[in-house]
Amino acid sequence: MLKHNYRFIVALLLFAAGMLNYLDRAALSVMAPLIKKDLHIGDAQMGILFSFFFVGYCLFCFIGGWGADKYGPRKVYAWAAGFWSFFCGATALATGFGHLLIVRILFGIGEGPMGTTTNKSISNWFPRREVGRAVGFTNAGQPLGAAVAAPIVGLVGLNFGWRISFLVIACLGFVWLALWLIFFRDRPELHRRVSPEEAALITADRPAKPVTPVATAQARGGQKHGMFFYVLSMPVLGVAAAFFCFNYIQYFFLSWLPSYLTDFQHLDIKSMSIIGILPWLGATVGFIGGGLICDGLFRKTGNFLLSRKLVIICGLAIAALCVLMTAYASSLVMAVTLITIASIFAYMTPQACWSLLQDIVPAQRIGSAGGFVHLLANLAGILSPGITGFLIQYGGGYHSAFILSSILAVAGIVVMLLFVRQRKVDSIRLQAA
Repeated sequence: MLKHNYRFIVALLLFAAGMLNYLDRAALSVMAPLIKKDLHIGDAQMGILFSFFFVGYCLFCFIGGWGADKYGPRKVYAWAAGFWSFFCGATALATGFGHLLIVRILFGIGEGPMGTTTNKSISNWFPRREVGRAVGFTNAGQPLGAAVAAPIVGLVGLNFGWRISFLVIACLGFVWLALWLIFFRDRPELHRRVSPEEAALITADRPAKPVTPVATAQARGGQKHGMFFYVLSMPVLGVAAAFFCFNYIQYFFLSWLPSYLTDFQHLDIKSMSIIGILPWLGATVGFIGGGLICDGLFRKTGNFLLSRKLVIICGLAIAALCVLMTAYASSLVMAVTLITIASIFAYMTPQACWSLLQDIVPAQRIGSAGGFVHLLANLAGILSPGITGFLIQYGGGYHSAFILSSILAVAGIVVMLLFVRQRKVDSIRLQAA
């Protein structure tokens, strides 16, 4: 039976890549209490370290997608995984803030291609009717990686030192790289382990750019809108804003939740490593559940745009309320419960944002628009950790950081309501036609 389902091995490889990517990414935040003490780094400096990861990351979101198209996902993912694993391990050699800053930027460069290369791999390996499930399954590995980061990194660091924890997860990355090179090829028809029946199934229904009025007009020499007409349109900017606001909360939690649990809630590293799992398990539920709810609402309403907007708006609204309440939480149990609920509902938004974008932008521009939205959304990765670090050290502590995150989630809702309207989307489609 497996010979007709080899693509599921590819899905498992991509799932594992997402887990490792977020495990590596979260390791610095989990070890932050030990690193700050050992290297004499303050909260503001730690926030800068978290933020500068995204300087390299944002740039290589674009470059990774271009490379996957030109050279194939096998080579690009192999280079990226080797690069990020090496610099994850190099973190163990850091002697101070400046050294860590350089390593963190290079580490971000390695992780940047992950998202776009995963999508390229799915497009090559899965028939159209399975793409949605494949995207949901493989991306669910990301919050699970953040979940296992707390116990794996925390307990290894507690028993053997924080430097050893980075070397251990770097080794896991190189193990995945070896498996990737052994079991993956750019397309199923190039892999000797894929049966002719499965290759035919995939290639016959592989996602492809459909023939649309835009393509027809271009073939006739008609003058069509350029990329910037779509990426600077109000609906696309609205989606980017909502995605940015989700990412601000995500990177706040990803970077600072371990420090919040140890510094503010006074947990030791061992207890934090266990309790810190809960919000990321909630995020995994939200990631998968958000897609299922979107599809269910669409079946009931028949309105694709409305089904996605409802999930985004409700998800951000409940997340904003829970994050705000966390600022005033009187106990550890209440705080962790609120953060977990916030994670569940916040993580319903990214899948809805991506599918909503596909409904707004014609197929010929979806890559450019997706890259632009991904870039804007991940600017939150530069801003959120750094701003949070300064707020903790100079601006009112974690209380003010939670309030700002809540305000931004509400701002994302407002922009979504004002910018992403059926009339505006219909106008874009009309002009594209």
